[in-house]
Amino acid sequence: MKIFVTGAAGFIGFHLCQRLIKDGNKVIGIDNLNDYYDPKLKEARLEILKSHNELFSFKKINLEDKEALKEIFSKYKPEIVVNLAAQAGVRYSLQNPYSYVDSNIVGFLNLLEECRSNDIEHLVYASSSSVYGGNTQMPFMESQNVDHPISLYAASKKANELMAHSYSHLFDIPTTGLRFFTVYGPWGRPDMALFLFTKNIISNKSIKIFNNGEMTRDFTYIEDIVESIIRVILKPPKKDNYFDFKNLQPDKSWAPYQIFNIGNSNPTPLMEFIHSLEKKLGKKAIKEYLPIQPGDVPNTESDTKSLEKWIDFKPSTSVDFGISKFVDWYKTFYNC
Repeated sequence: MKIFVTGAAGFIGFHLCQRLIKDGNKVIGIDNLNDYYDPKLKEARLEILKSHNELFSFKKINLEDKEALKEIFSKYKPEIVVNLAAQAGVRYSLQNPYSYVDSNIVGFLNLLEECRSNDIEHLVYASSSSVYGGNTQMPFMESQNVDHPISLYAASKKANELMAHSYSHLFDIPTTGLRFFTVYGPWGRPDMALFLFTKNIISNKSIKIFNNGEMTRDFTYIEDIVESIIRVILKPPKKDNYFDFKNLQPDKSWAPYQIFNIGNSNPTPLMEFIHSLEKKLGKKAIKEYLPIQPGDVPNTESDTKSLEKWIDFKPSTSVDFGISKFVDWYKTFYNC
C-alpha cells in the first residue's frame, strides 16, 4: 500500500513508519521538525527512515500549509492516511495555546479536505486519553461522555474526533480515531516522564513527582501501539444502515466512523513505575514531591474491549519489560 504518515519523525510516527516499511509498504512521511523538543532526536529517527529510500519518501512541511499538502497528495496519491502530527503536551498548551489551534485544528482540517478530494480509503488519526478530562469513572470507555476537557490540548483532540465525524457523514470518508494512553519506549519523547526521570537519575538530579506521587497511569508500550495501528489500518469502518438514531452514543455512528482506546488496561502507580526504573538503573532517584499540575489528571485506565473485538489484539507488554528496553536504548543513544 501507499501510506501517508504525518509526524513521521515523531516518536509514534517513527516506529510506525519502520514497521510499515518492514512490511513492504511505500511510506510518504511529513514532519515540520519543530523545536518543541530537541530536533536532533527527530533528525536521528529520520536518518534511519531515510536509509530505506526505495520505500520511504520525506518532505518537511507543516499541516497548516495547504498548498504543500495538496502537492504531496497530487504527487504520491496515497491510499491510506495516518495522522500523528500534532502539537503535543498538556502543560505546554497552557503556555502556547495558539500552536494547538494551528497544528491540531487548522492542520487537521487541511488534511480532512485532502482526504475528501483524493478518495482516501481510510483516515486513521491520533486522539488522546486526555479527552476523558474530568471523568473519574474507571476504566475509561469510548461510550463515556468526553465533554469536560481540562486542557486545550484535550479540547483540540476532542475537536478532531468531531471534525472527523462530520467528514465521515458528509463525504463517506472512513475515519478511525485512536485514544492513546501514555505511550513509552525506545526513542520516546524527552518531555515525557520516563525520559525525564531517566535523564535526571543518571545525572544525579532530582525528579519532579507531581500530586505527591498519588497518580496512576495506563503506560502503553510503543510496539503494542504500532501493532494496534497496523491492524486498524487494514480494517476501516463501514456505514451502519441500521443505526438507532434515537439512541445516540459517543462511540457509535451511522457514518463510517469509529473511536478506540489503545492502552495496556493495567494502570501502574507512579511510585511503582519509578521503583522499576530505579531497579533497572541500579540507582535511587532524588525525589521532589510537588502538587498536581494544571491540566493533569490523577489517574488513567483504558477499557480496550472494543479494540480487542475489532482487531483481535490486546496490548499487554509489562512495564518492567518496557522500561528495560527504554533504558537500554537511552544508554546506547546518549553513550552513558
